[in-house]
Amino acid sequence: MASQPGTTPPPESGSGRRPVDERGLPVSSPAAPVPAVRHATRPFSLRRREGPWKDALRRRLLAGADLVAALVAMAVLELFQGAASSLWAAALLPAWFVIAKAQGLYDFDHARLRHLTLDEFGALFYWATLSVALTCLALSILPPEGLGGGAALAVWASALTTAALLRTGARALWRALVERERGLLIGEGPLAEAVARKLALEGSHHLSLHARLPDTHSAEALGAVLERERIERAILAVSDLDEEHMAHIVSACRAHGVKLSVAPPLRAMLGTAVALNHLADLPLIEFRTWDASRSTLLIKRSLDVGASALGLVVLAPLLAAVAVAVRLDSGGPALFRQRRAGRYGEPFTMLKFRTMVHDAEERLGEVVVVEELDEPMFKLREDPRVTRIGRLLRRSSLDELPQLWNVLRGEMSLVGPRPEWMRLIERYEEAELVGLEMRPGLTGPMQVHGRGELTFTERLAVEREYVENHSLRKDLKILLRTLSVVVRGHGAF
Repeated sequence: MASQPGTTPPPESGSGRRPVDERGLPVSSPAAPVPAVRHATRPFSLRRREGPWKDALRRRLLAGADLVAALVAMAVLELFQGAASSLWAAALLPAWFVIAKAQGLYDFDHARLRHLTLDEFGALFYWATLSVALTCLALSILPPEGLGGGAALAVWASALTTAALLRTGARALWRALVERERGLLIGEGPLAEAVARKLALEGSHHLSLHARLPDTHSAEALGAVLERERIERAILAVSDLDEEHMAHIVSACRAHGVKLSVAPPLRAMLGTAVALNHLADLPLIEFRTWDASRSTLLIKRSLDVGASALGLVVLAPLLAAVAVAVRLDSGGPALFRQRRAGRYGEPFTMLKFRTMVHDAEERLGEVVVVEELDEPMFKLREDPRVTRIGRLLRRSSLDELPQLWNVLRGEMSLVGPRPEWMRLIERYEEAELVGLEMRPGLTGPMQVHGRGELTFTERLAVEREYVENHSLRKDLKILLRTLSVVVRGHGAF
């Protein structure tokens, strides 16, 4: 195979094929140094759809979404105030883009391995608020009249809602137009395997691993691999990382215009409840060791009561139809009741639409012996006890809807850790009980981070992160992500 100008051809093995790891990914080895070539100096490749133009295209699509959102806001303003006010406000549109840029709304995606519109909702909120406030201020001193309170609220709501929806669409369009980032995983051992596993489970990033490199302390050797594989993002996951080693890797990535993500080697020590701050030039890791405030819990409970009551009323026809379908499909009761562990381990009776034969609990010994499980969990991909309608209900998560009653009663929450069976909770170690610090959820971190594909350790990890970093914003993100997870049906069985 002919090599490209300025690159080193791949090493050949006796079979004429490059070595691969156990997942079939090509394993790169340090090669002879090659002249460093910055990605910015390469010509754009529309045919291969790679190179720096990809990020520029995304920024332009996001800016286009913001422009349309601002124009919609101007149209709403015209409905309230007339054409004169909307024309004066349109003259301020450049300021809207300056505010968006100052909020980082065009630069988040470039730096991060994964960035969703939900992640920037706070910045979008400030953008809409500041932009509309500036418009109100300008119109208050310009003819014909200032912006009224109702009109200002309508303009603000239309700008925020439209921008969020269009930005989501712009990112979806961008992902459809461009190839995934070409990724290189640097490292071996448990940390590197954990990174590879997360990349496989999480579908919201836009990266594919094209090569793996055990490790290298040479910037020149790493640069050769980056250039030969046309890498766009390197992910460093090594357990022994010192300052000099890190400097070599940063130098090579900077020289080749490659983005760099680092999985911290002290993952077990850092945990998930940490934040990085600085005192002058001294980095400080701050641990979150406090409980959620009473006001946060009060708002969360209020939302639970309101949403569950409304859901039970609005979804009553659907609930009735599903109940009839379950009865017609397999006979027996439509609802399944089981004792699950609630907050602080208090047992409660959880409701679900029955997805198995009516004597499923009596037949449990035919498929698994709970006392002989290596870990206190089980989820069978092909459980013979599941009925025909049950498979459909599980894939669509409609079987969970009766738990709205548990939420209304205060036994569960809309969002929280998975409610686990009491027989399995009894086998948990003390360190594994962290999920019991909050009410279990109708949906939660497990449902949006892999569902049934997660191992026991992975499920505990995402639930610990949720408990240690709980916020109303995180709950909202999980609720919104649940919709897309249900549509895809990934991990549901």
